[in-house]
Amino acid sequence: MPLDDLAARAAALPVLTTPRLTLSPPEISDFDDSVAMWCEPEVYRYVGGRASTREESWARLLRARGLWALLGYGYWAVRETATGRYVGEVGFADFHRDIEPSFEGVPEMGWVLAGWSHGQGFGTEAVSAGLAWGERRWGRDPVVCIIHPDNAASLALAAKTGFVEQARTTYKESPTVLLRRG
Repeated sequence: MPLDDLAARAAALPVLTTPRLTLSPPEISDFDDSVAMWCEPEVYRYVGGRASTREESWARLLRARGLWALLGYGYWAVRETATGRYVGEVGFADFHRDIEPSFEGVPEMGWVLAGWSHGQGFGTEAVSAGLAWGERRWGRDPVVCIIHPDNAASLALAAKTGFVEQARTTYKESPTVLLRRG
């Protein structure tokens, strides 16, 4: 594909705005902020249980951006509009997870927020914006998410944005709650 075509496709990726946030597909300039966030214990506590290496964070950024090219949806880097401060990552994927019950082919929503932003309603604002975009794209088709059962804040955010528990299961030897919306 010619570079001009790639640039045009990249420019067409959706940027979402809310009263306080800007959600845009991740750029290389988001890398250092993402690395810092994934080293915060309150961030990784329920997602892998350890800080991510720079290499793992780089692979996560490439995957997040690649989802857009392959599936037409993916993750957004979330920034506070007024300050440009990195809030986190929110979006959709199909990771072909080895989990029962299977939800392969159903968009999976995920979110992670920098510790400084917890408790300010940014999660609700960003997830709601992503879900509204998803409804414009897929209508009322189902969307799922998986959350560690001890992650009370994420479970509350999921409930607030319309997700309902579907099953208690295990993923990568860790207890997991599977929730569905739509």
